[in-house]
Amino acid sequence: MRIVIAAIILSIIGCSDTSPLDTSSKVVLVTKTSENQVVKHPEWSKDATIYKVNIRQHTAEGTFESFEADMDRIATLGSEILWIMPIQAISIEKRKAKENLFTEDIENPNEGNKYLGSYYSIINYTEANPDFGTIDDFKSIVNKAHLLGQRVILDWVPNHTSIDNIWIKKGHKDWYTLDSLGHIPAPSLDRRDLAYLNYENDSMRLAMIEAMKFWITDVNIDGFSCDDAMKVPLDFWEQAIIELKKVKTDIFMLADSELPEHHRKTFDMSYGCYAHDIFNHISTQEWPLDSLMAYMKWEEKKFSTNDYRMMFTSNHDENSWNGTLHDGMGENHKPMAVIAFTYFGMPLIYGGQELGNDRGIKSFEKDTIQKRHPELQNFYKTLITTKKENPALWNGTYGGRFMRINTSNDTDLLAIRRMRNDNEVITVINLSSKKQQVNFVKEIEGNFVSVFNAETLGIYTSGTKELVAHGYQVFVKK
Repeated sequence: MRIVIAAIILSIIGCSDTSPLDTSSKVVLVTKTSENQVVKHPEWSKDATIYKVNIRQHTAEGTFESFEADMDRIATLGSEILWIMPIQAISIEKRKAKENLFTEDIENPNEGNKYLGSYYSIINYTEANPDFGTIDDFKSIVNKAHLLGQRVILDWVPNHTSIDNIWIKKGHKDWYTLDSLGHIPAPSLDRRDLAYLNYENDSMRLAMIEAMKFWITDVNIDGFSCDDAMKVPLDFWEQAIIELKKVKTDIFMLADSELPEHHRKTFDMSYGCYAHDIFNHISTQEWPLDSLMAYMKWEEKKFSTNDYRMMFTSNHDENSWNGTLHDGMGENHKPMAVIAFTYFGMPLIYGGQELGNDRGIKSFEKDTIQKRHPELQNFYKTLITTKKENPALWNGTYGGRFMRINTSNDTDLLAIRRMRNDNEVITVINLSSKKQQVNFVKEIEGNFVSVFNAETLGIYTSGTKELVAHGYQVFVKK
């Protein structure tokens, strides 16, 4: 079994990981203690969850104003962070339509006009996309979020710009990666709208930092999620974050990366993409539940206990390119959400997930999220509230470490425990299509009550209660 699990993890991590995972080895926690090597997280982030916003698709209108009208509802979920996908002005000359096709390739203007381009093809870092509204409209969102007790982080695109970006128009061609003829090459056939930046150019670096500062000083946002962070030199992030924290000391930085070194001096949190892949595979029972334990050993070897890691069952890439939660996880999408909230790290909700959006939303044209099952909002609200009220589930060193509880059926049932001082939370999920008896190998001491109903853990462990197919429970010690 160990060999199988190791092969599973290595298939996810890929050849870039040069240290094969030995699941039989002792777990080593890499905790950094030197002040200049540990990111000091904002105090407000210790129990935070994150809600990802796609302005274009969140409402029928796809505007800042219409999104603002929904902010009170979103706030009732309890998420502390609004992560807003890129809202800057995007390419005009080349707009992505689909696959290798751009609007300029479409002869019929009526057909071409329905394609709106990529959010990640920025023409001006300090202008708002007019399709969404104005900078002042976005400021209104930020101001309202702060009144509602939320923070706003903006998706930032540092690796490339649009091919018609104002930096190119102003003659800063040397700020870009050039070919042997001194031209700006297209990265690939399907990314002809993009131009890669040259981080060996100090002037470009300073301009990038100044653009990021604009959103903090003029708009009062609270941080950034940095797209393709691993493709930008680490010393740039060290340089940028020092400068950004001079403007606002408690900014929050999220890296689109799985590199541990992004945490040492720079980012608060990174993506848990490998964990998400495992969530998908265990939810369909293609992989054994032990693969989640093996992954945790890899995680604890690679990352410090101080490093926030983002856990999710869906995001905009997954939804658009790989399908809905039902496509990936089937009937187990709710128990896997329970795991994402109680396993470790900071959980993410992608806008529409809490309303039962049941289809993959298109990326380059208007395609409003669906609100098929609004009753799910209470399910996610319960998970967010449970996380916030229980220090065992908090982020990084603020929370407790994950432990597995063995049951008499570890093939279909997963039981986990997290503890922090006197606080203790136990999660049990049933990934099978049949009801299962819950019997722990070792007796659990104490009175635990479910956050979803009035049931206690005791009625399960005493053999008088079964967990339904695709069922879940989260118990808090009283």
